[in-house]
Amino acid sequence: MKRADIRNEVWEQVKQEMRLAIIERAKKRGQIAYSELLNEVSTLRFDLEQPDHRSIMAEMLGEISLVEDKAGHGMLSALVVHKTGDMEPGQGFFHYAEVLGRDTSNKLACWVKETHIVHDYWANKKVTGTSRKLKNV
Repeated sequence: MKRADIRNEVWEQVKQEMRLAIIERAKKRGQIAYSELLNEVSTLRFDLEQPDHRSIMAEMLGEISLVEDKAGHGMLSALVVHKTGDMEPGQGFFHYAEVLGRDTSNKLACWVKETHIVHDYWANKKVTGTSRKLKNV
């Protein structure tokens, strides 16, 4: 599967499903593994064993973080981590952190700082909405 194979409306729907699932974890000051996040996506099926699928997921998470950061919410993708091993985000997170001008010379410090920004925003925010849309109050 390549980006060109995915219709724009499907792309946006998958991003919204991912965004809402991550926000639910953020409100509880939690994290979500990549595989768990994909279990929350019903519009499109991913196989993390496929490099193309991982690239598409990374691009979607990057787009989500760019929008969330612009809105003042921090990089939402900071909460998406490897399920085993380092239990940290993948390289895509740090790529987008650099794009956004973050200091990534100490990757752990960059990630921890973004995690705190996201948790502080969502855990303290009154939010209403359905599983399809979320509105700030």
